[in-house]
Amino acid sequence: MTDKSIYENLTQLGGQTEQPQSPEEAVLEKVPNPQEGTDYMVRFTAPEFTSLCPITGQPDFAHLMIDYVPDKWLVESKSLKLFLVSFRNHGAFHEDCTVSIAKRLVDLLEPKWLRIGGYWYPRGGIPIDVFYQTGPVPDGVWIPEQGVAPYRGRG
Repeated sequence: MTDKSIYENLTQLGGQTEQPQSPEEAVLEKVPNPQEGTDYMVRFTAPEFTSLCPITGQPDFAHLMIDYVPDKWLVESKSLKLFLVSFRNHGAFHEDCTVSIAKRLVDLLEPKWLRIGGYWYPRGGIPIDVFYQTGPVPDGVWIPEQGVAPYRGRG
């Protein structure tokens, strides 16, 4: 599909866009899937994700991996980047951040399948990894491992 009209409603791509101050303020955008009817997986990797501890206000860091099998919609990547950046000012526990990101994407895209791996760096000496998946993997789709090594410290 080469019809450029599928991009005409995007408001953030191709121009200066201010960083949203919160995930609630962030605008996630979608475009029609030009390969609708073909099952394939899309992966987004955010190795420098940051949020704030809701109690102390200290920064938390994670490596996020978002995999999804689209149906009718694709997430526009600049809007996803701005959405993820909006968590820099957001106080929430690791579990809430990770699952909230997944649910927001599921609500927007209605994908055939989605999973997120939140590989969080230690807080209080304990790394916390958070995993969420919408259901079984669709038949016939190649889903590679996320390949993020468990936290090993200085070892």
